[in-house]
Amino acid sequence: MQRKFLTNLALLLFLNFLIKPFYIFGIDRTVQNVVGLEDYGFYFVVFNFSLIFNILLDFGITNFNNRNIAQHNFLLNKYFSSIVLLKLLLAVVYVVVIFSIALIMGWNKQQLILLCFLAFNQFLLSFVLYLRSNISGLLLFKTDSVLSVLDRMLMIIICGVLLWGNVTDRKFQIEWFVYAQSSAYILTALTALIIVIKKAHFKRLKWNRPFFILIIKQSFPFAVLIFLMTCYNRIDSIMLEILLPEDIGNEQAGVYAHGFRLLDASNMIAFLFAVLLLPIFSKMIKMKESVEQLVKLAFTLLITISVIVAAGSFFYSYELMELLYDSEITESAEVFKLIMGGFIAISTTYVFGTLLTANGSLKQLNIVAACGVLLNLILNIILIPKLLAVGSAYASLITQFIIAIVQVIIVQSIFKFKINYKFLLSIVFFIPGIILINILSKKLEFSWEINFILMIAISLLYAFVLKLISIKSFIKILKE
Repeated sequence: MQRKFLTNLALLLFLNFLIKPFYIFGIDRTVQNVVGLEDYGFYFVVFNFSLIFNILLDFGITNFNNRNIAQHNFLLNKYFSSIVLLKLLLAVVYVVVIFSIALIMGWNKQQLILLCFLAFNQFLLSFVLYLRSNISGLLLFKTDSVLSVLDRMLMIIICGVLLWGNVTDRKFQIEWFVYAQSSAYILTALTALIIVIKKAHFKRLKWNRPFFILIIKQSFPFAVLIFLMTCYNRIDSIMLEILLPEDIGNEQAGVYAHGFRLLDASNMIAFLFAVLLLPIFSKMIKMKESVEQLVKLAFTLLITISVIVAAGSFFYSYELMELLYDSEITESAEVFKLIMGGFIAISTTYVFGTLLTANGSLKQLNIVAACGVLLNLILNIILIPKLLAVGSAYASLITQFIIAIVQVIIVQSIFKFKINYKFLLSIVFFIPGIILINILSKKLEFSWEINFILMIAISLLYAFVLKLISIKSFIKILKE
């Protein structure tokens, strides 16, 4: 299983590094700069609002389905025929709920119109993720890898034409970005649907009320978990809009979006690990195989990457923000250096939280996540009026680390892994070593770009010296 994990991770990372960085820095960054801080902040708030209630579209079905198809491939045909219909019903519930809440919150016509399109996009995205859960559940990781970048590749083409193709005399509008998302998700959903229909030998949709009730009942713990996790990950910008006057709220949401952009991009790396780990962990637990070595392998890779990224972001925050954005970036740099520290904690949860999900330890995960949401809300209410977007960044950082630490403790209590003191000692030496490398790199008399590249290179070399990254181990796993 370690070999399968590494080979498919390599393909997944290759495709995502080929497509997504260009999308993030070429398309999304350009859109942020072209439409301006306030307009993008307006979009960012509505987008995060639509995303928080995304769970009503899925209700935990995707994670539940991924885990069960990985353990019982023969259930694909039975589940698919009914779940597609169930997801259409959930879409109706989602629309009713989000528009009811938006109206209660007093959203204006412009916000509601944008919400219409973003709600449609959330349905398409949820449907694509469900379809991909069937494909990854069958361990068809190569196909899933291609689908994971298809929507972004289409977005690059569509937005590239609108931004640089001289097809219109008008300035790029944030609404065009949303319409491009819709087009890309529609084409991706159709492609994934054709693949799954062939694999499932699908003939027709089946109305099966007892099955719907059973699926919702079994998926409910997954639904609660995803909703809570989405809340403490995405609620910050909404809290800025609620707690601050409208014009200041949108502007500060835009500032937060500047800093959050690279965290979101970095999270894609950690998320790819989780995509592979969930079905593999599920299969191994069912077969009563030890997951200890795979957990160590995945965590070592992610902690090495996340520490280097977080430290580099902290010490080079101003330079990176100035490189990316045209507007005033002093506040954005402060937000950025703080929330990127959370990448270490997020990477940890993508390994240990995924293991607990595969093990079915949903009660413990939900309690931890609920406490995380409560803590995040309290911190935001206290800090936003005083520190604005920087206050939200502090709230996010503190919440992420507390949740990560608690999840590690729960995993250890359940799985009773043998404590690897040599490995822990390597981590203890690695973190301050990376901080020192960053401090010294800032003192070099080259341009900051060269200093930054040298810092990354020396940091990776240091990881090899401490044997956190071992080519020999990778080769051994691949040969087995």
